[in-house]
Amino acid sequence: MSDFFQTGAIATLHRLGQTDLPRLERELQEFAKETPIALVLPCHINEVGSKALKGIIRELSRVSYLKQIVVGIDGARGVRQWQKARHFFRVMPQKPRLLWNDGPRMCALFEKLEAADISSGPTGKGRNVWICFGYVLASEQARMVAAHDCDILTYNRELLARLCYPVAHPSLGLDFCKGYTARYTTKLNGRVMRLMFTPLIRSLESILGAHPLLVYLDTFRYPLSGEICLDTDLIRRVRVPSDWGLEVGMLAEVFRNSAARAICQSELAESYDHKHQELSARDPEKGLNRMATDVAKVIFRVMAAEGIRMDAGLFDTLLSAYVRRAEDTLRHYNADALVNGMTFGRHEEELAVATFARSIRAAAKAFLDDPLGAPLIPNWNRVESALPKFLDELNDAVRADNE
Repeated sequence: MSDFFQTGAIATLHRLGQTDLPRLERELQEFAKETPIALVLPCHINEVGSKALKGIIRELSRVSYLKQIVVGIDGARGVRQWQKARHFFRVMPQKPRLLWNDGPRMCALFEKLEAADISSGPTGKGRNVWICFGYVLASEQARMVAAHDCDILTYNRELLARLCYPVAHPSLGLDFCKGYTARYTTKLNGRVMRLMFTPLIRSLESILGAHPLLVYLDTFRYPLSGEICLDTDLIRRVRVPSDWGLEVGMLAEVFRNSAARAICQSELAESYDHKHQELSARDPEKGLNRMATDVAKVIFRVMAAEGIRMDAGLFDTLLSAYVRRAEDTLRHYNADALVNGMTFGRHEEELAVATFARSIRAAAKAFLDDPLGAPLIPNWNRVESALPKFLDELNDAVRADNE
C-alpha cells in the first residue's frame, strides 16, 4: 500500500517501501529511556499454545525496548489453566506479568468495584484491556502503552515498532496511534469494516451532514483493528465498552479527550491475517453478526452523546441508505479483487450485507428501547477518586498471582 495520500482529519503514516526495522528499533531504544513503553496483550486461555500466539511470543522475545509486558488472561477457570498460561509465557526474556482475570483475587477486586457502583462490565476483551491498563498505571513503570490482539498469524516485530514509534517519538506530539493494515489473502477480508462500518458511517454523513465525529471515524483506514498505542495520561481519561464495540468506543473516547493534531494512524505491515470469525447469518448472538450489532450500538450511542437526535424516522431512512450504499460498494470491491487476481464470492458478500442490515436494525431497536444501554467502563481517574487504594490493591493481587 505504498501511497502517501492524507485522508484528512488525522495524520496518516504510511509504510513506503521496505521498513528499516533496525533503525526503528534503535531509535525506540533511545526514546524508551525518557518514555518507557509497556505492551498489553488481551488473551483468552483458548489462545494459549495456538500457532498465532507462539509466533507472537517468538517475535516479541527479540524486542528489547519494552519496559514491561502485561498479559490479561480471560477464561482460566482453575489453577491448572492458570499454571498453563504462566508456563507458556515464562519462556519470554522480558518476564511478562499475567493478570488472572478469573482468579479469586481479581474477582474480589471486580466485586469491590461493583460495591462502589463502578461497573467493570462482563468478562470480555474490553474489560481485559481496561484492567491491564489499570495495572500499567498501578505498576508505574511505563509512560505509554501499546496493545494488540493475540490471534495475528502474520505477526512480526515490525508491526509493534511501527505502532509504538509515533507516540514514543519526542518531537511528533502524538498521544494516540491506531494501527491499520491491508486485510487480504486470496480474497478480501475485513467484512465488518468494508461492508458494515464504512457504508454505515457514510450513510449517516449523507443524512446528517459532515458532522466532525463522522468525518473523524471515516478517516481511519481500519477503525476496527485491535492495534493501538497511547500515552498513560490518555489512559486515565478514556472509558471503554466491555463488548465488541471496544475499538469504535475507544476511538470515540479519544475524539472527546484529545485534539485531532495529537491523533494518527500508522500502516503496520504489508498484509495481515488472523483468526476469522464466522458470519453467523442466522444467529445474532455469534460471530460477525453479533460484532456488527455491538459496533452499530456504539456508533448510535456516541452520536446521541454528540447531540444528534437518533429516532425511529432516522433509523428507517438510515437502513435504506445503508443497503443502497453497501450494495454499490460491492461493485468497487468486486473490481478491486478482479484486477488483483483474487476470488470474489458475490453471493457471500451479498449475504453479509443482508446480515449486517439485520444487525443494524437490531442495534437501532436496542438503542430505541434503551438509549443509554450498557454503561461504558469508568475511566481510571474516577476509580482512583472512588477507591484511592484500588491501584495498590491491584498491584498486590497481580504480584501474588504471579508468585
